Amino acid sequence: MRPLLQAEQAVLGAVLLDPGQLDHLDWLEPEHFYRPAHQALFAALRHLRSQGKPVLAADGSVPLAWVTAAVTEAGKHTRGLTAVYAHTLVSACPRPAHAPVYGRMVLEGAIHRTVTEHAVRLHQIARADAVRGEVDTTLHNADVLAAVLEDLARRWGTEPRPASPAPPILAAGPAPAEAQTVVDNERLLLAALADRPAEMNEVVGWLRPQDFADRAHGELYRCLGALHHRGEPVDQVTLLWEAQRRGLLADSSVTGEQITAICDGIGAGSAQWLGEEVARSALLRTAAATAAAIRDLAATDALAPGQLINQALAALVVLADIRQRWTAGTQPPAPPPSRGDPAASPPPAQIRAARARSSPFTPTPPPATSPSSVPPVRPPSRSHP
Repeated sequence: MRPLLQAEQAVLGAVLLDPGQLDHLDWLEPEHFYRPAHQALFAALRHLRSQGKPVLAADGSVPLAWVTAAVTEAGKHTRGLTAVYAHTLVSACPRPAHAPVYGRMVLEGAIHRTVTEHAVRLHQIARADAVRGEVDTTLHNADVLAAVLEDLARRWGTEPRPASPAPPILAAGPAPAEAQTVVDNERLLLAALADRPAEMNEVVGWLRPQDFADRAHGELYRCLGALHHRGEPVDQVTLLWEAQRRGLLADSSVTGEQITAICDGIGAGSAQWLGEEVARSALLRTAAATAAAIRDLAATDALAPGQLINQALAALVVLADIRQRWTAGTQPPAPPPSRGDPAASPPPAQIRAARARSSPFTPTPPPATSPSSVPPVRPPSRSHP
């Protein structure tokens, strides 16, 4: 028998033996149980407890009607639950006073199971969006997974903090259905940048070499970016020399034939649009790889819930980086503020200073002097005519 099943039986048996243990399990929800019968029985126990049941006997013992009423209430929502199984749950509890510990075991299993479910869903949606050419559903489910991790962290009693450093996320290659399209878009983008180097300004701020599915294409994009950064001309010779300087020809990462094909190709299409296609494919591949990494973390039973949550959040940080660059590259620039926009008006202090500078200058009259402060007048000299 799996330890998780034993923990679920133990916590239910503890409540059947001592209903007061529910006061220490208010953080545990019915959906945290794996078996549907256990979910229904725990919900029934909480419902009966809220109605003031059971009424203890004079000696403080729990009446047998408590077990019968719980099975009857749970039977309204599930099938196959009998009084015999309820007594099995009672016998499965070593000590009713340990119910909070058994409950934390149930919650730990629920955390691993919940993270797995959402990670698998994100992986499937990312693969489906890659075929459809969309990203909105993938981004929405990534936000849902992040919110679920934060909620689970609070339930477990810890702060959601991404682990540092973030685990390496190795994005897999594109699916076979889209592999050729992705490679063609990357090749067209490189040809457009080699033919019209000025268009590098449209993509260099948010597209990275690691976004390319083909490693050779990513290295060629890095070479084009270096030539653009130094302000050097771009042609077959300069690109070949830059590739040699970086050691790409020596280790066969890039071949001369690839450079010739890029430079002799027709740079058809907009670099902005082709860059968006390359980034979209990279975003979806990263989302699928991130989901697979989180799924593998959740499948590790030896990983404590706090470690699982923080490492999963760290994996989502990798996805958030390329998502931020995707948003920067695909969103249109903000329009200039209109004249009637309050945000476009200068601050009040600047307005007062401008008015003070434009006001006419009024000279300050000299201060009035009293007669006592007027110096005496010397009489004219006798020799003066």
